[in-house]
Amino acid sequence: MLGLQLARAGAETPLRILALGCHSDDIEIGCGGTLLALKDSGRPLAVRWIVLSTQGERRDEARASADELLEGIGEAELVFHDFRDGFLPYAGAPVKEAVEDAKGFEPHVIFTHQRHDLHQDHRLLCELTWNTFRDHLILEYEIPKYDGDFGVPNVFVPLDLETCRRKVDLLMRHFGSQRSKRWFTEDVFFGLMRLRGMESGSSSPFAEAFYGRKLVLDLP
Repeated sequence: MLGLQLARAGAETPLRILALGCHSDDIEIGCGGTLLALKDSGRPLAVRWIVLSTQGERRDEARASADELLEGIGEAELVFHDFRDGFLPYAGAPVKEAVEDAKGFEPHVIFTHQRHDLHQDHRLLCELTWNTFRDHLILEYEIPKYDGDFGVPNVFVPLDLETCRRKVDLLMRHFGSQRSKRWFTEDVFFGLMRLRGMESGSSSPFAEAFYGRKLVLDLP
C-alpha cells in the first residue's frame, strides 16, 4: 500500500517531501496530519516547505507553524515568498521560477493544491507543479472554503485522533489572523477529516484525502 511504503519505519534513505502551498496555512490544512504521521513513523525525512504568498503577520504565522510541525526533522528547509495574495496568475515568470527552483531537491513525494480548487492561486500552483515535476508522485490536497469545491478524492491517509488534534491545535494557535473567517474553525477541520475517514473506512475513524491523478505501481 502507498501509505505503508511512504511511512515504513527503519528505511535508511530519507524520504524527500516537497510541500507546496500558496498561502500561509494551506500546507497545514491540506496535509498537516499526514506530515505529522510521517514524522512519527520513524523513517528519516527531508522536507522542503515552500509557501508563495506570505507577507507581514502571515509570514510570521507561517514560520512559527512550520517550525513546530517540522520540529525534530533532521533536514528541513523553509522557503517563503511574498507574492501578492490572489494575484499569482498575473505574476507570471517569477512564480514559475519559484516552483522551478525546487527541482534540484529531487523529491520522492510532492504535496500541492488540487486542480479543481476554485481559488485562482491554488489552481495555478497545481498546474505549475505538474508542469515542473514530470516523474514524481504528486498528491493534491483539499482546502475547505466558501466556494464549495470539494470533489471525489481517491487517495486516503488514515489518522488517529491524537494526530488530528495536534493538527487542529496547531492551526488554531498559529493562525490568529484567520480565526475571524467563518470556515476557519475546529469543527470544520475535524468534520472534513471525519468525512474522509468515513469514506475510506478508516478505523480511527479519521483521514486526510488527496487526488492521485497519476500513480505508478512498480511490481516485482
